[in-house]
Amino acid sequence: MKIYTRKGDDGSTGLWYGGRVGKSNLRPEAYGSLDEAASALGLCRAAARLDPELHDDILRIQTELFVAGAELATAPEATARLEPGVSRLTGEMVERLESDIDRYMDRVVLPPKFVIPGGSELSARLDVARSTLRRAERRVVDVRDAGGLADSSVLAYLNRASDLLFAMARYADEPDPQLFEGRS
Repeated sequence: MKIYTRKGDDGSTGLWYGGRVGKSNLRPEAYGSLDEAASALGLCRAAARLDPELHDDILRIQTELFVAGAELATAPEATARLEPGVSRLTGEMVERLESDIDRYMDRVVLPPKFVIPGGSELSARLDVARSTLRRAERRVVDVRDAGGLADSSVLAYLNRASDLLFAMARYADEPDPQLFEGRS
């Protein structure tokens, strides 16, 4: 099977269920940013092999980012053709992220000031993935502001997912004891 079609040689890309747009269009910029975030999460998952909980949660987020990408790669007039949980995000997916955030944050103590990335290699990778996902979220806001979103579920999901990556990074941190002097 050949992976090249030559159709994009003119600087355009195809959307799910028809239509073509320029590769620098807001929509491909948004789902391309999600692809970048999923790749950054791949580095996190590779570094989390010794922690099955983190590993599995990262894999689930990667998979769900592809669901979000499918939704963004579909023109609004074709969104009725998307399947919840497969090519369209659901409220349950957002709720699960909230539960995950709580589960991780229940096990960490935040430093009294800003968190500086790099407490461990894995936490630093998670912070890079989080900031990449925040950029993708901004690209999706651009799509929404241009009238290109059928609903705001993608934005809610990305907002929670980046919060979860923050919580996971703090869980993966190796705390500096000096940051916590005098705290009980």
